[in-house]
Amino acid sequence: FTLPPCTRDAALARASSRARRRTDARLSGAQTVDLLLQDAVCTLNTLQTNASALEQVRRERGHPQLQLQAMKGYLQRAGLMVEELDQLNIIHVTGTKGKGSTCAFTEQILRNYGFRTGFYSSPHLVQVRERIRIDGQPISKDLFSKYFWQVYGRLDETKDAHGGSMPAYFRFLTILAFHVFLQEKVDLAVIEVGIGGAYDCTNIIRKPWVCGISSLGIDHTSILGDTIEKIAWQKAGIFKPGVPAFTVKQPEAPMTVLQQQAEEIGCSLSVCPELDEYEVEDGPLRLGLAGQHQHSNASLALQLSHCWLQRRYLPGIVMYSCSYVIWLLWYGNQTLSSFLQISVSNLLQNTKWPGRTQTLKHGRVTYFLDGAHTTRSMQACVPWFSEAAAQHERSAGGPVLRVLLFNATGERDCAAMLKLLVPCHFDFAVFCPNITETIPTCNADQQNFNVSVESMLTRCLDNQQSWRVLNGEEEKATAELLISSNLPLVAELRTETLVFPCILSALQWITQGRDSVLTNPAKTVIPVTSCVADKAASLREAAEIHVLITGSLHLVGGVLKHLDPASVS
Repeated sequence: FTLPPCTRDAALARASSRARRRTDARLSGAQTVDLLLQDAVCTLNTLQTNASALEQVRRERGHPQLQLQAMKGYLQRAGLMVEELDQLNIIHVTGTKGKGSTCAFTEQILRNYGFRTGFYSSPHLVQVRERIRIDGQPISKDLFSKYFWQVYGRLDETKDAHGGSMPAYFRFLTILAFHVFLQEKVDLAVIEVGIGGAYDCTNIIRKPWVCGISSLGIDHTSILGDTIEKIAWQKAGIFKPGVPAFTVKQPEAPMTVLQQQAEEIGCSLSVCPELDEYEVEDGPLRLGLAGQHQHSNASLALQLSHCWLQRRYLPGIVMYSCSYVIWLLWYGNQTLSSFLQISVSNLLQNTKWPGRTQTLKHGRVTYFLDGAHTTRSMQACVPWFSEAAAQHERSAGGPVLRVLLFNATGERDCAAMLKLLVPCHFDFAVFCPNITETIPTCNADQQNFNVSVESMLTRCLDNQQSWRVLNGEEEKATAELLISSNLPLVAELRTETLVFPCILSALQWITQGRDSVLTNPAKTVIPVTSCVADKAASLREAAEIHVLITGSLHLVGGVLKHLDPASVS
């Protein structure tokens, strides 16, 4: 199979071709908007492979403080000043696990107080617009295109005077988010750190109103350090003098580092209570995000929201309990209007954050999606899946087969994550790269030009072998590439494990025509050899199929693109 050309020149050529097509009077308004968006996304993708940007990243890796200096320079070239970011009334959140969920809870609470919210997160699942949200929704196609070209144009016009340099992908999106929030005049912005904290490009923020750190663990060790203490130091880098900071309960070693850094920087650091320690007036707290690990994220969000309200509108805010927050706006000595009483419990229950402990039931096939991609997050994923799947199995009315669909990227310890999944007793383990489908028209939003197809498939084969070893098959089997139409479609071993070349082919084989969404005529059917088809006999006969998709948020996003793109965008 082939993927679209991934060079900068090829992407720009496609954008130019689309621009010419826009002059065709036969295009509708919606088609023009879609083409403009695709132009923007294809151009954005060139920043993944911009040689000067990659060289700059390599140069700065040994001098991380240069990263923030470079980010300030790009911000100025885009027409923004660091001081302008103070207007955004920012809540800054980092952590290893749960920082995105914490931000989602926080944004939901404050939006329902009537504030116009901005929310910047990463990565996206289906469309890049998801990273930049206004009032809880991804910005519209036309707004994304409009603001993208404003920022890109300014940077492109000034690149010759700066050695041809352009910001890399994440840096550009961070600048774009700040620009969008300022132009759209949000009342506050919830900003999720990309990686680490101290030298993350979001850390050009000078004066957030409050900072938060979710659960800490081991991840991105080549950038953040190989111990939990080093990682804690990096995360504490978002602390600012005089700005309150909150964290959840942490192991002793990283907590000590956080406390030392808070004292050195000159800010208060408070540890959030357990969620069941809050006084509740209207029944047990229920969360919109499943899993016990979400309780600490919700507690952190409550503290961040409350602190932001208190500091932003002091002295008119009092939190009497977890269930209700009473909001009083004071003007001089006069109270403006009456009490506004909002049930925080309902807000937590209504929070949605796709791809995290999410369940989708499509007839006889139930999908359990969680983007766990570290051993710590997988330790939270496994009990959630075990409990949720067991509940569904009790009402299945017949035999249920369990299927694991797994992939992981970067420097993650795949074997350690797979080891945690063994007790779930899967009937099949299926592996595929984070490629949505093997056709040249695949979604530009989900293209990654920094990793070759060959390396992605090799990683899948390595994961397959790890699974076999973990399940007691210590003798290595030789993988046989089953070929149809001269294309390497499926790699099969003598155990019940399979490797597919893309997400769509994996889903089609797993579901065996039992999910109508995947049998849509618009979907390309990926052929498999007869012996691979024969292996699926038990899937066709089962009363229900339960599929856990995990190991990578990019994998989860690719699955959602096929199953339920509306839930994300």
